[in-house]
Amino acid sequence: MEALITLLPGDGIGPEVTAAAHRVLKEVATRFEHNFEFDVQLIGGSAIDATGEPLPEDTVASCERSDAVFLGAVGGPKWSDPNAAVRPEQGLLNLRSVLGVYANLRPVKVIDELISASPLKPEILDGVDMIVVRELTGGIYFGEKIREATFATDVCRYQTDEIERIVRMAARLAEGRRGKLCSVDKANVLETSRLWRDVTSRLLRDEFPRIEVETLLVDAAAMHLLKRPRDFDVIVTENMFGDILTDEASMLVGSLGMLPSASLGDSRRGLYEPIHGSAPDIAGQGIANPCGAIASAALLLRHSLGLNAEANAIEAAITSALAGGARTADIAETGLGHASTTEMVDRIVSALREVE
Repeated sequence: MEALITLLPGDGIGPEVTAAAHRVLKEVATRFEHNFEFDVQLIGGSAIDATGEPLPEDTVASCERSDAVFLGAVGGPKWSDPNAAVRPEQGLLNLRSVLGVYANLRPVKVIDELISASPLKPEILDGVDMIVVRELTGGIYFGEKIREATFATDVCRYQTDEIERIVRMAARLAEGRRGKLCSVDKANVLETSRLWRDVTSRLLRDEFPRIEVETLLVDAAAMHLLKRPRDFDVIVTENMFGDILTDEASMLVGSLGMLPSASLGDSRRGLYEPIHGSAPDIAGQGIANPCGAIASAALLLRHSLGLNAEANAIEAAITSALAGGARTADIAETGLGHASTTEMVDRIVSALREVE
């Protein structure tokens, strides 16, 4: 297969973890005899410094002609003034619009060898394997915003078609898994959540009658996510709730550095990124966990390029490296040594070469 992949290293640890994903993708291309071309472009704070814009025209052009886009991270203290007219996060939001992605998939699967890295009891974590599907283009992040001297307003807005398309995607994922779907809202308080619940209930009843459906208020969902996480299969929710719940879910696997994500729309081209953000406090120290980025590369192969065997091989290599004792600082047991970012990638690449 031939494919063009745009790489957007971004800010903070973004360049470090993007380099890790790049290396693994090149190894996959060699082993499975594919031809992957890579185009490195600017986004976020680094783009602002170089061009004055968080998403330059050259970056947009590259993303539009590519088969998939990989993002490291955006943002950092240098550009953190919330009153600034131009901010790194604007680049990411605009990129999602350019690519037409509206569903963020965040798989959360506990690896047995990392159970000790989580603050939860081992018996709670056994068998946890879920996907959180977060709506990306609506809600309070995109509603009208007003700021005056003594008050501020953020409008939360959703339309029926926005809810239908995200719930439909989540339901199709559930059909291919355990057939369970949990919809999370705040219908006891928010009018947008009442619309969400009405639309979701109707669509699932009419189009997916065989799926087992659970509906939870977001505060209850936050509790049950830690109390009974293995009961969940696919969770679907709106933008802000999904942002918060997936960060909470990272504690099931021990670290934000372990979790990948895929942002998808109606085309095969998607946007792939680890969920950990730019982590400026550890940038440049060579200790960032590359697993989330490398697992995001696996999602890229699966969802945008249709290369399931190659994606499975990457995921198996990550598990194999961890089973062999490889640990970065964020998942290492207290008092024990840990691998650098480069050493962790070395272990995963070595395991990838041995995966059947």
